[in-house]
Amino acid sequence: MSRGSRTSAKSELPTKPCAVCGRTITWRKKWERDWEGVRYCSDACRRRARSGAAHDVDAALEASLERLLDARAPSSSVCPSEAARAVAGERGLEGEGWRDLMEPARAAARRLVVAGRAQITQGGAVVDPDTAKGPIRVRRPR
Repeated sequence: MSRGSRTSAKSELPTKPCAVCGRTITWRKKWERDWEGVRYCSDACRRRARSGAAHDVDAALEASLERLLDARAPSSSVCPSEAARAVAGERGLEGEGWRDLMEPARAAARRLVVAGRAQITQGGAVVDPDTAKGPIRVRRPR
């Protein structure tokens, strides 16, 4: 088997979303016997799933994104920082505390994409949430 054909074979492997961050998990040989039990893409996501406080923040960020999207016109989008600022305000985080919620807000947006309730865009074009780098926007599916 040549290296080129290995790449095309990899794209045919089963995938599923991480239960915490929504990133795509691609099947690996070492998971062959327990693929159904694989839920997280990393140890960090596994730890976050076990943290009750993190779960509350994740749920609050998803709800905040949903509220922000519902309050806008169907053709509009929101920045995950808006949800991070709203949740930080609800939780009494002072000053720049909302910045610590940015990666969890991006993860909440990815989970909404996996659920089919949102799309992630850059420059007005829909992008793959797993590979998006830099500023993103979140909008309702069109």
